[in-house]
Amino acid sequence: MTVQRQLVPALALFALLSSGCERVFFGAVNHDVPTANATVVYAPDRGLALDVFRPHGSSGPAPTLVFFYGGAWKRGNREQYRFVGHRLAEHGVLAIVADYRTWPRAGFPAFMDDAADAVAWARVHAGEYGGDPQRLFVAGHSAGAQIAGLLGTDAHYLAERGIKAGQLSGVIGLSGPYDFNVGHTYAPIFGTPSQWPKAQAVNFVDGDEPPFLLVHGDADRTVEVHDSVELAGKLRDARVPVTLLLLPGAGHMAPMTGLYAPRREPMVLPAMLDFIRSPATPTR
Repeated sequence: MTVQRQLVPALALFALLSSGCERVFFGAVNHDVPTANATVVYAPDRGLALDVFRPHGSSGPAPTLVFFYGGAWKRGNREQYRFVGHRLAEHGVLAIVADYRTWPRAGFPAFMDDAADAVAWARVHAGEYGGDPQRLFVAGHSAGAQIAGLLGTDAHYLAERGIKAGQLSGVIGLSGPYDFNVGHTYAPIFGTPSQWPKAQAVNFVDGDEPPFLLVHGDADRTVEVHDSVELAGKLRDARVPVTLLLLPGAGHMAPMTGLYAPRREPMVLPAMLDFIRSPATPTR
């Protein structure tokens, strides 16, 4: 793939988002994408819902994946990411795209509790939509990858809902921040400096994690590729299965490009599907 081909969607995205035209961008990538098969309010007390995309052509219970979108913990909604749910569903995955509270409505760790509740909902209800709750994955892009990565490493969020992190079949992080500088920009979201280390997945790797797939563009200028490289190293040192896929010359949105326009980033979707379809890890 040429650098020019990679730059087209990235530059288009930057132009649209920097000009405040997110609606235009997401309208374009979701053009002709079917709506979700079901929308469920999973946290009535917070008014949070998730969209369910039934697996296509599945002959039995399908692997289940809960996806958390990015947006710097400040923006985003599940409807914008129906292209993710549909793409995975057409390849035989029960895909669930979940909303969570963003800033200023809530900050860390409240959105982690939302995410854990969404995963707990999926574990209970996946079977009703053709999914296998014993093959349950979490995934996310950017801020959503931070959420997914922390769910897989800091066990207490899922443990409070009766789930061991090691019972997940895997975590997929796309362009994720796992050891990031909170600083002035994100301090309101993450609270006092004493709390910042609790948001970093690298600080919780202890060998009890599920397998990880980390995908990152090596030219990412939004989240440093070092975050994925460092987390992969920590996981390997702890003897946790991890696959690190670095996309040459690619930027922050490249993994998303791999889902809405797979031919532009052809390494992404096959890597995700191979990871999801790999033999199940024994439940711990």
